[in-house]
Amino acid sequence: MAEKNGVLVQVRELKKYFPIRRGVLQRRVGDVKAVDGVTFNIFRGETLGLVGESGSGKTTVGRTMLRLYEPTAGSILFEGLDLAQLSSRELRSTRQRMQIIFQDPYASLNPRMTVGGIVGEPLEVHRVARGKEKRERVQELLRLVGLNPYFVNRYPHEFSGGQRQRIGIARALALNPDLIVCDEPISSLDVSIQAQVVNLLEELQGRMNLTYLFIAHDLSMVRHISDRVAVMYLGKIMELTDRDELYLNPLNPYTQALLSAVPVPDPVVEEKRRRIILEGDIPSPATPPDGCNFSTRCPVVRDICVEADPELIEVASGHFCACHIVEREGRADIGYTVA
Repeated sequence: MAEKNGVLVQVRELKKYFPIRRGVLQRRVGDVKAVDGVTFNIFRGETLGLVGESGSGKTTVGRTMLRLYEPTAGSILFEGLDLAQLSSRELRSTRQRMQIIFQDPYASLNPRMTVGGIVGEPLEVHRVARGKEKRERVQELLRLVGLNPYFVNRYPHEFSGGQRQRIGIARALALNPDLIVCDEPISSLDVSIQAQVVNLLEELQGRMNLTYLFIAHDLSMVRHISDRVAVMYLGKIMELTDRDELYLNPLNPYTQALLSAVPVPDPVVEEKRRRIILEGDIPSPATPPDGCNFSTRCPVVRDICVEADPELIEVASGHFCACHIVEREGRADIGYTVA
């Protein structure tokens, strides 16, 4: 269904390197390759889940897409318009259609501003509404996310974590965007509140035809909310496919290892599953390994894995994978058992 609605965002070979500087003159001696050649599409009206370990580059992808970080290389096509090539003035009008929900609701809201000021700020910045019209729009947005519209004169410290995240969602919706980057919006919330926020996001998506890039650690939650899922490791996408296909038929050894760690609420099934423990630590993005980034921890590594970097190819209809073994044999078998 998402593909029928057309592509909203096309990311091609996106790179984001952060310079490493040392010495009195702060000379550039290297780069942290936070995002290193990422390619994917986001279809209008869908939710693309982006998962991976801490430090894999998920948040950097989302922020670079919106040009909160300047891309080092690559293109970001938003309905055919390359955001990476726009000037600041040209980008300003396009930004109305792209918003972000930040991870920490305690740090992302200005403690010196009222709720009305926080939610209404985008309306003033983009000259959409002022005065009475702005106040009415802010109250409408608060009502939309399940908050009392008369909370406009309260400050962030008067709200719980879940309520603060709802304020952040209201701020993101203020300009009626097409795309919202959800940067781990539930990771700092209690489990009971997480479900409420996710249900709210799904309800708003259906009502306003929103498109989400949903960044998260919780694989079970990603399976619940996403239409497709991309798995990242050390700045690269290892696998990208439909949600159910990924969980039932993971091909990449890294994806299999990740999914083996997801608990199953059935003691009989859980007892039969094999937990795949990866040895070693994640390499530094400043000095990634030669060949495949996962080669230093992969249980089924081959010679070619340390010699050449695998390309993200379509190994089945809509199923993309970056792995030499999958490319040659169709699947990397490391003992993963489907729950």
